[in-house]
Amino acid sequence: MIEFRDVHKYYGDYHALRGINATIKAGEFFSLLGPSGCGKTTLLRTIAGFEDISSGAVLIDGKHMVDVPANVRPTNMVFQSYAIFPHLTVEQNVGFGLRREGGTPAEKARRVEEALEMVGLKGFGKRAAHALSGGQRQRVALARALILKPKVLLLDEPLSALDKKMREQMQVELIRLQRQVGITFILVTHDQEEALVMSDRIAVMFEGQIAQLADPETLYRRPNSRQVANFIGVMNFLPAKVLTEAAGRIAIDVQGLGQTEIDATQAPGAVTGGEISVGFRPETLTMLYEGQTTTERETPGTIEEVVYYGDMTYYDVRLDGVDSPVRISMRNVFGRPVLDIGTRTRVAWSAGALVLFR
Repeated sequence: MIEFRDVHKYYGDYHALRGINATIKAGEFFSLLGPSGCGKTTLLRTIAGFEDISSGAVLIDGKHMVDVPANVRPTNMVFQSYAIFPHLTVEQNVGFGLRREGGTPAEKARRVEEALEMVGLKGFGKRAAHALSGGQRQRVALARALILKPKVLLLDEPLSALDKKMREQMQVELIRLQRQVGITFILVTHDQEEALVMSDRIAVMFEGQIAQLADPETLYRRPNSRQVANFIGVMNFLPAKVLTEAAGRIAIDVQGLGQTEIDATQAPGAVTGGEISVGFRPETLTMLYEGQTTTERETPGTIEEVVYYGDMTYYDVRLDGVDSPVRISMRNVFGRPVLDIGTRTRVAWSAGALVLFR
């Protein structure tokens, strides 16, 4: 549905987009994820036609978008501010884009009602827009965009103004809505959890470039660089050294964990000898309680910090022989005690959870 071919964008001397090459499939929920200033919103606006590109090409449904104005592109955008007209009713807001289309008033009213029902606002048509909650205004903005039946819906951080509970609810609603209408959704967000929850694929961006484009599980479990690993969720890092490489296997010595062997697919970059680091997620470690055994490897450590979240407890544990503590997450199942700071513990780990980085 969308194709970027070596897209560059300059603002004077500032190089905002640096050779973007990517494709976005029809019917896909796709996210552009990255920190502020990485170029994700600029890239979204090149699809919408709000930004011209300096070089390269943007194609939508196989057609070059050179000199195609925003108002005739098969896209529509939901802005971060929603851009709801406060002096209009809900149905007037939703039907605003139908003014230039043909059809009878009855036909337009039917389409407005269908759009409102699609976003869960049936019966809200006569309500004043200024009397809506944040979540309801967001739904109105979605209905107004979808009523024009675009091929691509562009979402510029649409949930950032909502509180945590409403944001999580709307994430599920957007997933359901995208499956229902079957069109391509492209989301811009700086929220890693939001992107992982909602997306079929994610492009992680830094400094105007796509660092990695993959499905959520691949990004989380097999990031291709330390920069991506550090940005997506929480990742522990320990110094390590490559001992040998042969037949698709790599022998390593990890500070605090000792010597082990991993598959070459766990090393996204070249690791020919020398100092490297090993990354692993907090949930891939397990603290063993008194009398508990494991079939995995284990190493001793001391608890330095405890943070209780209700369903989970996060422990900072200093492994023996390591300068900095590692983060370990443990689910608070019935009968499992929360351990105190200073407790000596045994930490179980698996070589399959390790990722090597330069």
